[in-house]
Amino acid sequence: MSDFWKSYDITAAEYGAGYECYPLFGTVHLIELALSALFLLGMVWWYRRSTPRTRRHILVGVTAALLVDEAALLLGMACTGQWNWSYLPLHLCSINVFVCLYNTLTDRSWCKEELYALCIPGAALALLCPSWRDVPGWFTLINLHSVSIHALLVLYPVLLVAGGYRPSVRRVPQVLAFLFGSALPIYFLNKPLHTNFYFLNNPYGNVITSTFTAWFGEKFYILGFLPAIALALVLMYAPWAAAGKKR
Repeated sequence: MSDFWKSYDITAAEYGAGYECYPLFGTVHLIELALSALFLLGMVWWYRRSTPRTRRHILVGVTAALLVDEAALLLGMACTGQWNWSYLPLHLCSINVFVCLYNTLTDRSWCKEELYALCIPGAALALLCPSWRDVPGWFTLINLHSVSIHALLVLYPVLLVAGGYRPSVRRVPQVLAFLFGSALPIYFLNKPLHTNFYFLNNPYGNVITSTFTAWFGEKFYILGFLPAIALALVLMYAPWAAAGKKR
């Protein structure tokens, strides 16, 4: 099998546990971040200068790109006989693909708020601290998919804000209800499927959860999510609160 298609399991078997195809903030990672940033800036520039009709077409196009990107990974793993339960789209970022779709179809405020408050920091943090480097190289389906889909997930809610949507602290309870309401069943689903969606059942393989483990221990690493979520919400809403006071 070509290295392009190889999954995490095959890579671990061939290269050994702990293998990473490029270092964190090494040349490849920095190039990926730079290209993602240029893509985001270019799309925002285009969106802000577009008519309402064109803006609608751009959002539909980004939504379609998200769905095709997610489908490409699933089909790639299935067609090469590597698919398992861990490829279900049940990580928070994967679920946000469908929140984007739902918002494109229905234009709901709670969708926009959830995407702003959780999707932007979550997807951006994933790009900064990628957990998908345990594949043979950067030119692999998993790496290309992971970088592109997280860049698109940052882009979609950024476009909503660039188009005039204004986040509100009053909707934060809805955001938290969505987050914890989805995390609870996934925590219990992880057990029979032997998966780790939302990184709730195993702290390893992710820089952030490994840090939580160092702070709180393996048994209580989940507690690290609480201050992390609080910090993310403060950072996301502080600028809007400051702008409101100036008015």
